[in-house]
Amino acid sequence: MLPRLFLLLSLTPFLALARCPDWTAQQAAEEIAVLQQQVQRWDRSYHRDGQSPIADELYDQSRQRLGNLRQCFAQLPQATDQPLLGAEGSIPHTIAHTGVEKLADAKAVGRWLTGRDNIWVQPKIDGVAVTLIYRRGHFQQALSRGDGVHGHDWTSAARQIEAIPKRLPRPVDLLLQGELYLRLEQHVQSRAGSLKARNRVAGWMARKQLAAAEAAQIGLFVWDWPQGPATMSERLEQLASLGFPEGRSYSQPIEGLADAQQWRARWYRSPLPFASDGIILRQSRRPTAERWQAKVAHWIAAWKYPYAQALANVRQVRFHVGRTGRITPLLEIEPVTLDDRQIRRVSVGSLPRWRALDIVPGDQVAISLAGLTIPRLDEVVLRSTQRQSLQPPQETDFHVLSCWQPSPGCESQFLARLTWLSGKQGLNLQNVGSQTWARLIETGRIKGLLDWLTLDQAELANIAGFGEHSSQRLLKSLHGARQQPFPRWLKAIGLPPSGSADLSGPWQTLAQRSSLDWQNEAGIGAGRAAQLVAFFQDPHVRALQGALNAAGIEGF
Repeated sequence: MLPRLFLLLSLTPFLALARCPDWTAQQAAEEIAVLQQQVQRWDRSYHRDGQSPIADELYDQSRQRLGNLRQCFAQLPQATDQPLLGAEGSIPHTIAHTGVEKLADAKAVGRWLTGRDNIWVQPKIDGVAVTLIYRRGHFQQALSRGDGVHGHDWTSAARQIEAIPKRLPRPVDLLLQGELYLRLEQHVQSRAGSLKARNRVAGWMARKQLAAAEAAQIGLFVWDWPQGPATMSERLEQLASLGFPEGRSYSQPIEGLADAQQWRARWYRSPLPFASDGIILRQSRRPTAERWQAKVAHWIAAWKYPYAQALANVRQVRFHVGRTGRITPLLEIEPVTLDDRQIRRVSVGSLPRWRALDIVPGDQVAISLAGLTIPRLDEVVLRSTQRQSLQPPQETDFHVLSCWQPSPGCESQFLARLTWLSGKQGLNLQNVGSQTWARLIETGRIKGLLDWLTLDQAELANIAGFGEHSSQRLLKSLHGARQQPFPRWLKAIGLPPSGSADLSGPWQTLAQRSSLDWQNEAGIGAGRAAQLVAFFQDPHVRALQGALNAAGIEGF
């Protein structure tokens, strides 16, 4: 775990990336105050209770946002920022815990490496920092990091942790700094994330008594010996001989950026016995321990893994009506990057969930990728002080038989019908998608579901974006639809799911079926049968049948 002190000291590279919001001075003061108060609550929970109610990366991004807003509205009074208030313990550290500079990207890593030699890389373990003190080879004391200068006494709990040696093979005096982490089996960070591993260990160590079952789950990674040998290789070898082998197992010398990238990618995607959220770069030689301070050290840097969650500002809430009339709230967000993908929109899932979350423009939400591909809304992180009143469409206005024309309010569902019609589930028309249909609707060439059957070259010639070649390709695809079989046409115009029913037709045969007739088909119950009867009796659907009959489509 990187101590949160470093966050304040490494935000500058990110501030220029954010845009300043168009707020009045009053709204800016209110929004900044709310964000400041929330960050302070997170700090108190983390440092006082050993618990973090928010993922570290969302905390990082929230602090980045706070710093950006303060720069955007520098004319406003600025509150004193004390993120480590209450973190300090009662016992002074003999050697301070330093902070770590966080590097934003590969370019920043390359700049940091320039002019430095003898660099080593380690996983940045997602645990809690600890100081261990030995006297004449016997374990004497364990201290939490605290504020880097003073820590809390964890000695009693540490004596229960088997991973902390209680007696060394040689009678030496020793002060070590390292990480207590949750032991995990074959943990792949890119796939599983951190699983709140650090939170669990921090919570256990904050208790008055550590249970044996919990102590058995805690591992130790010693990442520094402040008063040890001059070079990294010497320190690692001697630590291993003293009973601390983890550092040697997970430390690698590197020559430059390519090596750092290689190890970062490897540890991100390979099984490890702990959660990690990036890599640590260390110079082999560093200043004498007596000169260390609780601030960013120039000989250490961190390069974190890609965000698993991104903090996103909600620009707008839209309501999409799908082909079957289902209403899905969509959040238009300021672009964020996840796994090298830029995300601009995310689905809330359903109207009930949107109402429960009460999301309006200006809110800050957490976004992740489901299955590494689909943007997913995780939670609301912070609410805007300005609560807009949003009116979603009436659910009773939309259903499987609504919106057969692009009339006001029906634009979304009608476009979804056309997109389904040309998609793989329907007629499988090549080079015909939602953008093509939207353009034809916008220019008035399509006002009904089947108007495209009579499109010709002359009608397309005056539409921007449809050149001669693209027009010919489009018309060829549209005209080819006439050869599609009757059952495919039925599904294209919106036939409800029909199980394995016989759809060989013709239309009049299917239209005359009763609910009981449909239920006699395999895979169709009473509810589905009622939907099928309603489909064939609907006047809009019957009008489509007439148009397809006139166009000479087989079966109609």
